[in-house]
This record gives sequence, structure tokens and C-alpha cells, in this order.
Amino acid sequence: MIILGIDPGIAKVGYGIVEKENRQSEPCLVVYGCIKTKSSEVFSKRLLKIYQDLKKIIKRYKPDLLAIENIYFAKNTKTAINVAKAIGIILLAAEEAKLPLVEISPLQIKQSLTTFGRADKKQVQEMVKIFLKMKEIPKPDDAADALAIALTATQYKNLLTPFAEP
Repeated sequence: MIILGIDPGIAKVGYGIVEKENRQSEPCLVVYGCIKTKSSEVFSKRLLKIYQDLKKIIKRYKPDLLAIENIYFAKNTKTAINVAKAIGIILLAAEEAKLPLVEISPLQIKQSLTTFGRADKKQVQEMVKIFLKMKEIPKPDDAADALAIALTATQYKNLLTPFAEP
């Protein structure tokens, strides 16, 4: 099973892809990175770039599932609304590709990777590095967060479609 994790945003949309062959296998890193948009661009063009780049990623890596962080914040209403618009574009791309979708909360990510619901970002990133046998914590943070989302999806068996058993 190939899982595409998405950390939604406007300036940067983190993505991380992991593969897990069966329930007993360890997840393996496929690729990670960020879709970046320029703040100088018209907002609708930024959304279009996110949509087009995400479609290319889906086409190239053919994920079986898209896992996205369920965003909970309201410090800045304008930012929250803009991120929600980006999430809409991401969900559209997933639906077009007929990808099953799971939304994962920050609490689920922290509990899944560190067993502590109040873990900080550094602790989560360190666990991503360990789980994926990486030499360094992945950068930028958005990509590391996307990998954490993908890894969490591999651990929530009830969220996943059944693995094909050999």
C-alpha cells in the first residue's frame, strides 16, 4: 500500500509518501517534499499550482490512500479560511483520482508516533526519522509533517482499506 500524506497550507503544502507491503512490514520512505507557491501570486493561481502539482504527484506515485491532517486552529481567521480553501483543492484532486481519504488529527499523529499526545514537533520529527531509518530529520518541516501523517495512517488499521495479503 502506498500512502500519500499531506500537510495542507498555502505557501507550502508538505507531501510525504511511504509504502507498506503488508500489516507486518515496516513502512518505507518513497519520497517527500513541498509544493511551494509565491505570496506575490494571485490567490487563485496559488490554488491552481497546488492542484496541478498534486495531480502530478498522484499520477507519478499512484498512491492507494491520501491521508491529510485535520486542521484545528483559529488564531488567524484569514489564514484558516485560506488553508481551508487549499484543503478543498487537495480533496478535489483526491476525489478525481478516486483515492480513499482519511483525515488525521494532530493528537492522533502525536499519539501514534510518540505515544504522548502532547509531544512537541521536534519529538514527532525525530520519530519520523527513526521509523523511516533516515540519517537526518526531513526538511522542511512541512514535508516532515506530511511523512508523520502518512506514517500515522499506516498505524491506524481501521482507517485503512485492507492490505492485499500474499
